[in-house]
Amino acid sequence: MSRIASVAAALPEYCYDQADITAMVTDLVLPAGVSPELLHRLHRNAGVTQRHLVLPLADYATLSGFGAANDVFIRAGVELGARAVSDALGRAGLSPRDVDLIIATSVTGIAAPSLDARLIPRLGLRSDVKRIPVFGLGCVAGAAGVARLHDYLLGHPDDVAVLLSVELCSLTVQRDDASTANLVASGLFGDGAAAIIMTGARRAESLPSGPDVVATRSRFYPGTERVMGWDIGGTGFRIVLDASVADVVAEHLADDMKAFLAADNLDIIDISRWIAHPGGPKVLSAVQRSLALPEDALHHAWSSLASVGNLSSASVLHVLAATLDDPPPPGGSHGVLLAMGPGFCAELVRLHWPQD
Repeated sequence: MSRIASVAAALPEYCYDQADITAMVTDLVLPAGVSPELLHRLHRNAGVTQRHLVLPLADYATLSGFGAANDVFIRAGVELGARAVSDALGRAGLSPRDVDLIIATSVTGIAAPSLDARLIPRLGLRSDVKRIPVFGLGCVAGAAGVARLHDYLLGHPDDVAVLLSVELCSLTVQRDDASTANLVASGLFGDGAAAIIMTGARRAESLPSGPDVVATRSRFYPGTERVMGWDIGGTGFRIVLDASVADVVAEHLADDMKAFLAADNLDIIDISRWIAHPGGPKVLSAVQRSLALPEDALHHAWSSLASVGNLSSASVLHVLAATLDDPPPPGGSHGVLLAMGPGFCAELVRLHWPQD
């Protein structure tokens, strides 16, 4: 097993009500003569009340193209990433010199050297730290990153590993694009980062108790490549977002979850804590219905969606941070962290809070 030592969330300083963002997007995205009715309806139905953005609202109209937006991604991504990792290490009682592996994931910008490389001198990470920058997993990368840290730590039980997610989704919104996918994205996605610190089993003995990662499972659904993702061109990242996302979840998740849990003689009823990626109202509702969960089982996910929007890979880590702030039920308990993303795919991670 591996252990979660801490999680830290980081958000940009600019925070706006959904209505203010809708007004900005109306001017930025809709071509002349196009009615704003659909955009306004989609924004109202997104389940989002406010979002944090990496730039002031007025500055989005001044971005001259993909290059300018990506420059902001690198500059602001390093700042947010440094804050998230520093905070997470502090909460775990660890220093940057303790880190043996860092995985950095994003799907909203490109950097070479990658964000993790730029953080080595800034944070004081060791020069021999192992680095794995990941691009392309999208919303699933938060859960997949936890699973890959777990895989590494099974073979390195004395090590400390970090997952950093930085997603600046607002920089990807396309101008003069009235497609439904772009309008949905402009009302749903926000900006933010998160970092999680995990340790191998032997290293965990000297750190405060947290939930253990005990099992993981990946699922890829063939024939769903155009359900979610990006078309990348001269204007940057153009969203691919099919209306069938919730249908794929409803069709596959329950069977996948039952098979995953049955491998350890568990069932859905045995799971007391659900940490789900808040992909949107339809996705969360599909998760809740397909797994027949109690009404309040996903309350942290719904709350995160309302207060910060969908942060792509960082979202499930924000939900995990909120979950860890709640005291676990006495006597030990089981949890599942899950997310879906481009592929289309799912990642399932089983957690266990040991008895006090």
